[in-house]
Amino acid sequence: MAAAAKHLTPVVMELGGKCPVIVDSDINLQVATRRIIAGKWGCNNGQACISPDYIITMKDYAQKLIDSFKCELERFYGKNPLESKDLSRIVNSNHFARLSKLLDEDKVSSKIVHGGERDKENLKITPTILLDVPRDSLIMNEEIFGPLLPVFLVDKVEDSFDVINSGTKPLAAYLFTNKKKLKEKFVATVSAGALVINDTTVHLAEPTLPFGGVGDSGMGAYHGKFSFDAFSHKKAVLYRGFACDAFVRYPPYTRGKLGLLRALFDGSILGIIRALLGWSKA
Repeated sequence: MAAAAKHLTPVVMELGGKCPVIVDSDINLQVATRRIIAGKWGCNNGQACISPDYIITMKDYAQKLIDSFKCELERFYGKNPLESKDLSRIVNSNHFARLSKLLDEDKVSSKIVHGGERDKENLKITPTILLDVPRDSLIMNEEIFGPLLPVFLVDKVEDSFDVINSGTKPLAAYLFTNKKKLKEKFVATVSAGALVINDTTVHLAEPTLPFGGVGDSGMGAYHGKFSFDAFSHKKAVLYRGFACDAFVRYPPYTRGKLGLLRALFDGSILGIIRALLGWSKA
């Protein structure tokens, strides 16, 4: 952006952020779990800008959700995910070390409820779920961009919106629910680059939707015609004839002209007539 600014070149910035997933209790849990897995670990093992970064769910529903994750993850990646050919490697050793640091933080390491296995030589980390991670931990304050998935707990699902809005605006936010009013509140309350209800990441593949961020997650949008519009100048063109030339726009600006303008702005027919006849007191 700084380089483009030197030449007054417009830019679209698609950044990232912590993309939250709100999970309500009145859902098809197996389908929801599978769609979260597909968006998280199936999408380059969490190394994607729109990958689910953390989950928000209710305290009394968390264990049921985690049990579903364990079941479906084993179904997809086997009992030893490090040997799975369907699980991507971490992109390089620097990112492997960064992710290991997030996992090894004292206040976080004890929160692992599934996964956590690592193979440094082959740059692989298994799908890892962490339960009730502190808000002030490293993993909850930077974009994870990897296979680690914290689960943050709230008393009621509506509290999720305050959690999301207390941080920076994400590139995407996801909600799983069947409640109409909750969907409406989600759309009205959460500010993000994109919102998806009852799925994750699929909006990226829809060319009729703009793709981009807001605030810390970017500016502008692209995809399909939105890409063309983003880098096209919308040139304004106005045509006029020579009739109906308003004398009040030209000097000298007399009290009579001022009275006529006031009458026009006020929408007073009587005032307009008085001004045109020179009866205005302005």
